[in-house]
Amino acid sequence: MNGLVTRLKANARDYGIVFTAIALVIILSTTTTTFFTQQNLVNLFDQMVVVGILACAVTIAMIAGVIDLSMSAIAAVSAIIGATAMNAFGIGPGVVVAILVGVALGAFNGLAVTYGKVNAFIATLATGMMFRGFAVVITGGQIVAINNPAIADLSKRGPILNITWASWVLLLVVLITGIMLWRSVYGRTLYAVGGNPAAARISGISVGWAQTSAFMISGGLSAIAGVVLASRSVSAQPSMGTGLEFTAIAAAVIGGVSFAGGHGAIWRAILGVFLLQMIANGFNLLGLPTTFQQVVQGLLILVAVAVDQLIRRRKS
Repeated sequence: MNGLVTRLKANARDYGIVFTAIALVIILSTTTTTFFTQQNLVNLFDQMVVVGILACAVTIAMIAGVIDLSMSAIAAVSAIIGATAMNAFGIGPGVVVAILVGVALGAFNGLAVTYGKVNAFIATLATGMMFRGFAVVITGGQIVAINNPAIADLSKRGPILNITWASWVLLLVVLITGIMLWRSVYGRTLYAVGGNPAAARISGISVGWAQTSAFMISGGLSAIAGVVLASRSVSAQPSMGTGLEFTAIAAAVIGGVSFAGGHGAIWRAILGVFLLQMIANGFNLLGLPTTFQQVVQGLLILVAVAVDQLIRRRKS
């Protein structure tokens, strides 16, 4: 009997997001005539791209037992430097430069947290301000235009399923990060570090390196998100992406990723993004006030965190 109760609790935590998403799809499909149209679904998925990539980034960090509040600032700095590189060397090298900048800034976060012994919340809140300020300094507060308009092709629809190339970027990120966490030794290491860092350290795992590498991956993914944002306006600027890290964190938490570390999955974080985007889409289709949209999203986050804490207390 106790085993059955335990399995039901685990299923509620792991698959409750699935049932919630299915229920919302049914509700929107029956209350609107446009939700299940190809046009709406393609747009819905395209609107998920940037937050979805950031949700993958923050999921990896949270599983490792840390949090990254500097993601949108990293996205801005990486996009600005990447845009400058694109103008000088072309789109391909510029994208590579942007990603390398993101990884380097993520490494800076990791060193501040793991070797500087600064709390991850405070450290990344501070570095986020620093990175955003650096973006203003190097641009003089101006917009950096990308001379090659081909970057805008990311927002165009491809020949397969009529979805945008940016959406395929999100799918690729989800696939790679999901397999990394689910099937690789490195992924199991991150779960071990986030779940019980003391036990992981005794087992011979370098907790500092594992968490630093999680920050580096988060930084690289944030840079990719910044490139996608830049492609939509064919430019980059210091204020781009402001606040998106909180939406990504909210999506991850709604998807069952634990703030305490050691638990979560990429697919559930993406379902969290899908759920938040469906709520926004549903409010638009039904013509409801956006104020209530924020109330519903906030309630979902509160319930998700409360359920996570309740399950952890029962386990202990």
